[in-house]
Amino acid sequence: MVEIIKRRVLLIFMAIIIIIVVLTPVTYVQVNKYKYADRVTNYLLEEEKYSREDIESVKGVWGKKLPSFYTLVTFKDEPYVEYVYFAHNEIIQFDYRLTEEGKEKGVTKSKLKHYVPHN
Repeated sequence: MVEIIKRRVLLIFMAIIIIIVVLTPVTYVQVNKYKYADRVTNYLLEEEKYSREDIESVKGVWGKKLPSFYTLVTFKDEPYVEYVYFAHNEIIQFDYRLTEEGKEKGVTKSKLKHYVPHN
């Protein structure tokens, strides 16, 4: 009887350890995606003086290349452009990406409304 209880306790303990090992990296990624998106949102609203109505979406991304975390911002008046922001030490707009629709419409860098080249 005691042996069965010991085995069950050991199995429960092992299951908890496995769950922790699996959930820790997933939680780390999700928390950082949220954190970077939140930092960029606050930056756009408070420092760049955009209104919430100007912004279509702000999405934290975990990428395969460095830096691992970045943020994609889409503005309502430019739904065919995703602006890439880094929010590690300081917040900078790093790049932009055109959707297929944007490419078909002939959108060029000179036509972008929210592009802020970095130095």
